Amino acid sequence: MSDLSKAFAALGIEEGDALLVHSSLSSLGVRLEAGPNTVIEALLDCLGPSGTLCFPGLSYLNVTREQPVFDVRRTASNVGIVPEVFRREFASHRSLHPTHSVCCIGPLSHELTRRHHLDTTPCGKNSPFSLLPQMGGKLLMLGCSLRRNTTIHAVEESVGVPYVLGGNLEYTLVDWDGGSRRQVYRCHGFDGLEQWYERVVPSLPPQSYVKGKVFKAEAYVMDLKALWAAAVRLLEENPYALVGPI
Repeated sequence: MSDLSKAFAALGIEEGDALLVHSSLSSLGVRLEAGPNTVIEALLDCLGPSGTLCFPGLSYLNVTREQPVFDVRRTASNVGIVPEVFRREFASHRSLHPTHSVCCIGPLSHELTRRHHLDTTPCGKNSPFSLLPQMGGKLLMLGCSLRRNTTIHAVEESVGVPYVLGGNLEYTLVDWDGGSRRQVYRCHGFDGLEQWYERVVPSLPPQSYVKGKVFKAEAYVMDLKALWAAAVRLLEENPYALVGPI
């Protein structure tokens, strides 16, 4: 097992896990021979053939009001080099959503991605961000802090906080077979607010997350079910608990 695989295993990433990863390659502070491929292969090594690896395929900077076309086969993600390499070279599935798709490989990939097109918001009940906590999934935040966390968007939508959704926009969706259709979505709002999602950490049970280092990167592995429950409690008590003014 490589040093990178050992570092991931030390954080509690295990064979058979369903793992969602947010990542910053530069945060590792070392030059990897195969760059992002090295990170992805180390994660797959930890998860084994029974595990499912997921990366966000978010494309909100590439699919916009001026360019409202999403092709599930070709539209690039815009959240870093590791997710984009995973999308192009490793993923077997990608959920059909214009701005908040998720890319996956592993046994749970079909179940996680097959219904996202039924949602008309970014992170609704059919999105992988909502389904992974129900499936016992884990979250790895690799060198990208806890301030922004797409899973929390799914919690915000579920609870119905007043700031999370804004106006409507019609997109053209191109599916895996090349067929296209138009669909109206309600987009995320957040006008005048920024995300302070690290505030959820003190409410997490200590056994539900591990904090450590992967080379020079600060990393967290969290139980998504526990994260969801803690965020729900906070937002039900105060809808603005996890955001603040810009």
